[in-house]
Amino acid sequence: MAKKLWGGRFSKKIDPNFEKFSQSIGFDHKLAYYDLWGSIFHLEVLHKCGLNILSDQEYTSLKRELYAILRNTNKNKPNKFKYNKKSEDIHTEIQNRLEKKWGKVALKLHTFRSRNDQVVFDVKMYCKWESVYIRKVLLARLCFEIRRASEKYTKVWIPGYTHMQHAQPILLKNYLMAYHKMLSRDSKRLESADKNIDLYLGSGALSGVPISESYNKLTQLTKKFSKELKCNISINSPANTIDNVSDRDFVIEILNTLAILQMHLSRLAEDFILWSTSEFGFIELGDEFCTGSSLMPQKKNPDSLELIRGNTGRIYGNLVSVLTMMKGLPLAYNRDMQMDKEPLFDSVEIIKTELHVLTKLLPTIKLNKANIKKQLEDESLYATDLANYLVKNKVPFRNAHEIVGKMIKESLAQDKKIRKMKDRELKKYSPLISEKVIDKIFQ
Repeated sequence: MAKKLWGGRFSKKIDPNFEKFSQSIGFDHKLAYYDLWGSIFHLEVLHKCGLNILSDQEYTSLKRELYAILRNTNKNKPNKFKYNKKSEDIHTEIQNRLEKKWGKVALKLHTFRSRNDQVVFDVKMYCKWESVYIRKVLLARLCFEIRRASEKYTKVWIPGYTHMQHAQPILLKNYLMAYHKMLSRDSKRLESADKNIDLYLGSGALSGVPISESYNKLTQLTKKFSKELKCNISINSPANTIDNVSDRDFVIEILNTLAILQMHLSRLAEDFILWSTSEFGFIELGDEFCTGSSLMPQKKNPDSLELIRGNTGRIYGNLVSVLTMMKGLPLAYNRDMQMDKEPLFDSVEIIKTELHVLTKLLPTIKLNKANIKKQLEDESLYATDLANYLVKNKVPFRNAHEIVGKMIKESLAQDKKIRKMKDRELKKYSPLISEKVIDKIFQ
């Protein structure tokens, strides 16, 4: 049984089943990098608060050890952090490491401190870093590939659909840039969620600590932290200590933003899945992102896209699980809040992987222009253009709509293309319609 940060009030050891049930080290070790920085900030405040809590030597020893652990901690590879599986959580793990090296001196680090305050700082920093990385790196790369593909196909027309029925011809460039617009808004939402995260230290368990104002004086150290994270960070004493330790709206906002992003990725995946079918045959996906069948030799399955589509339920579920967990919690901190991390980590990792995959998949896509051209022969795609032509020639829109609708209906009934109709046939629908007009509109 690993040493804990509490226990003096208890006369019996914790039940082993409950101990295992309550542990969070198995997932919150991912917060090690941020927890170490939080400890460095707290150590600085303890040393400079004027209460003689730490001698210069004690301060130097603990600072050196915290930085030593930090050097072996990679925020980009949190699963590489080695920890004692018997530790209760990441806060206990780091405290025990310090105590093992420096003995009772390390016990002073927890002065005026609560894990309630530590964990919200850690999770906020995790959300800040991951939102910046997803937005500035992964989403930016995918948007770049979409934009590059759109520039490659500036003159390619494809059938546009509404209700999964042929609607009107559209430029492939415009189709791709529609997703670019969606993802750009997702990026802005992530930026907004990031800006809504205010970093505080000094809340204690819920009512603050005597040295909370000292956190406002960490300017130089936060500059170093900002440089490490490659984003601007400022830390202040809490505006409201109860709010700081008791709410997880910032987690919910990140999860909500990721859910919207996932919805867009899923729609893009679904379109590409449909386009790669034999029925559509618009595109062929690169072999690197497909799998085969264990029984049918001919199969080329778009599994990468299907997995992206399939993950949507999981991403939505993560959002709902945290919303549900928080909905009835009385102020302030409750252990239920431990349940926010796994859904958060899960959504972040899924989104990051999907963005990597889609960014690499896009350049492998090949257009089947012959199949696209064949689909564009469907005359119903040009019906709206013909109605608009009549409107431009002073025909009321409702009349134009009825005229063209009747043409399409009778063309289908007679199994005769409008393109094949002669002037005398076309004129019975409207004197404004001629072979020349049809040739121009039904290109």
